[in-house]
Amino acid sequence: MNITSLNRIYFIGIGGIGMSGLAKFFMEQGIEVFGYDRTPSPITDELLDTNIEIIFDDNPEKLPENIDLVIYTPAVKDELEIIKAFKKKNIKFVKRAEVLGWLSEKIPTIAVAGTHGKTTVSSILSHIMKTAGIKFNAFVGGISKNYSTNYIGGNKNPEWLIAEADEYDRSFLKLKPFYSVITSMDPDHLDIYEKAAKMKKAYIQFINNTSKKGKLVLNNALSHDINSTISKLSYSAKNEADVFAKNIQQKDLTNYFDVRGIIDINNVKLKMPGLHNIENSLAAITTASLLGISKETIAEAMNSYEGVKRRFDIRFSGKNIIYIDDYAHHPEELNSIISSVKELLPGKKITGIFQPHLYSRTKDFANEFAESLQMLDDLVLLEIYPARETPIKGVCSKMLLDKISMKNKTVIRKEDIIKHLEKKDFEVLLTLGAGDIDRLVEPITKLIINKSKKNQYV
Repeated sequence: MNITSLNRIYFIGIGGIGMSGLAKFFMEQGIEVFGYDRTPSPITDELLDTNIEIIFDDNPEKLPENIDLVIYTPAVKDELEIIKAFKKKNIKFVKRAEVLGWLSEKIPTIAVAGTHGKTTVSSILSHIMKTAGIKFNAFVGGISKNYSTNYIGGNKNPEWLIAEADEYDRSFLKLKPFYSVITSMDPDHLDIYEKAAKMKKAYIQFINNTSKKGKLVLNNALSHDINSTISKLSYSAKNEADVFAKNIQQKDLTNYFDVRGIIDINNVKLKMPGLHNIENSLAAITTASLLGISKETIAEAMNSYEGVKRRFDIRFSGKNIIYIDDYAHHPEELNSIISSVKELLPGKKITGIFQPHLYSRTKDFANEFAESLQMLDDLVLLEIYPARETPIKGVCSKMLLDKISMKNKTVIRKEDIIKHLEKKDFEVLLTLGAGDIDRLVEPITKLIINKSKKNQYV
């Protein structure tokens, strides 16, 4: 793709976290950007503020003329009238993954893959590179608290790109990275891969797309699963590796540790609790060392890193209650956050509100979800968020609830959740999930703040 030949691009699903980052990138290149999304959101509000024209109804009459390229996500439905209208005009259609693939061939790219941890690793690495003064652009799958955006860098002619390599729909196979990072390979998206072995095979393909001059940065726990000629560096928070953590301490919901191996850094501070977040930071630190960033700069960046919204996001911390919001939508992610909270806050009653994401994922991992969720003391399930899917017979939140061995459990409609919470007292409250549960975060935060003003939680 020759970017210089493009004048006007249309994004279908522009409010998505990945699509909006690309939209900002192309705007920066001087290209006119337009878009459609199903509903307004804080992301579309931000894009509208930059004078991007967005529509929220499927009306071809509102489409602009002279569009050179349409970019879409696999989540959109082919039956949209605006898609039919564009196709009648023979305008080129490409998936977001293909565009990232084109860019990765043009600009040296660091691709971060894995079932979990991609966004945290990408945002930490972005902050380290920003602190080091490197010219880069990053497409991050969440809102960085340091920069209040999912598109970090803002350089018209970057030296590097950072991209999250999404395994869904085998999208990450479009990328041609210089450096690749793999955090985890727990089975997911079995609607695409059918079984874990096929997903692992796709990861090997992704690794082999890495430049022979580059490197693979790999969670040490995966070393025995990876057979590739690409040179690799391993990292671990649990065992010795090329880069590993020592002297780990957790205090006041903050991690403190030393880094050892090919790079030595003392007294690293990470304002995100949990062993899994130490591993995420080690992935970023290992990659930063490959870029020649000094240990002093890495330490400075780590100490000033604020985290990502919806990634172990501490929304309220008072004397008698803590409210944490997290994107966890896979059983292993739920295991990580609930285990971390139990370890950090022993003896506290933990209430979790979970919104399952996708019918297929709920069906494929129902037993694993049940096992993770019954670690809570009190569970509220919302109905399944379908995203791109149509319902599967017999798959619903009640089905999942019946598998969970605990006394305090219920299914509640999303619109009734605030009334439900008004009647309850909490010690630790978690909101969990990748659907539209994020729309509840602000109302829940306000509810808890109001209760605190009445001296209930101060």
